[in-house]
Amino acid sequence: MNAIDNGMDEFFEQIEEIERDIEKVSKLLEILKDAHEKSKFLVKASAIKALQQRMEKDVDEVKNIALAAKSKLEDLDKDNLTNRSKPGCGKGSSIDRSRTTATVTLKEKWKQKVFDFQKLREDIQKEHRDVVARTVFTVTGSHADVEVIDQLIQTGNSGQIYQKVIQEQGRGQVMDTLAEIQNRYETLTEIEKQLLELQQIFLDMSVLVEVQGDMLDNIESQVSSAVEDVKKGADALHQTRKMKHQTYKWMWMTILVFILVAIVTVIAVLKPWKHL
Repeated sequence: MNAIDNGMDEFFEQIEEIERDIEKVSKLLEILKDAHEKSKFLVKASAIKALQQRMEKDVDEVKNIALAAKSKLEDLDKDNLTNRSKPGCGKGSSIDRSRTTATVTLKEKWKQKVFDFQKLREDIQKEHRDVVARTVFTVTGSHADVEVIDQLIQTGNSGQIYQKVIQEQGRGQVMDTLAEIQNRYETLTEIEKQLLELQQIFLDMSVLVEVQGDMLDNIESQVSSAVEDVKKGADALHQTRKMKHQTYKWMWMTILVFILVAIVTVIAVLKPWKHL
């Protein structure tokens, strides 16, 4: 059977297309990491805003690629099932196992992206907290506790916290600093939100990976079981044939004994030697 008959040519084209998607996402991930590092040193609101827009655009592109790839993977699963109807490509066949293994491997690569983007999101969250903590210290001269930082991150409302400082140092100086933290808050919050949406897409892919992995394990188990059953069947057949052969052997030996006994009995009764 050639590659055209078993559908492998089209299958490998689908695999290569999805691998190109993974490569695009990997490059965008590196761009986002680089942008995140640059954001740590930005102060001007305009620069922070511009970087935010670029990062949002890149995350959107990753989301679009991931959604398209998820659809392609689902189509690949359907094609794998349909391909089983072809001669020699049934469930558990070498062709079917090759397709399933290649599909699972591809999905595992996407699953790795879940961890990569989750790590980026965690880095951004940590940077968010560090920025808030540094800003609070710069403005107030004291370190904020965890509850205060959480409140700032969750609400972005810093008015009450800095009210006393505004009264002591003047509104202009403090408000400039607050504007920076607000810009960073808005930027990091929006990026985190988009990364969370992206992570959900990747998690959906992970479910496909787990299900397909279980299917592959099941197929391998069935194949191993089938091989074992065939071996047991062959052994049983061999044993049956051996027993059958032994039965025939004993049957003929019994018949032969009866014949010999009959001959001896006839000879003993007739005593032919007396007539000589």
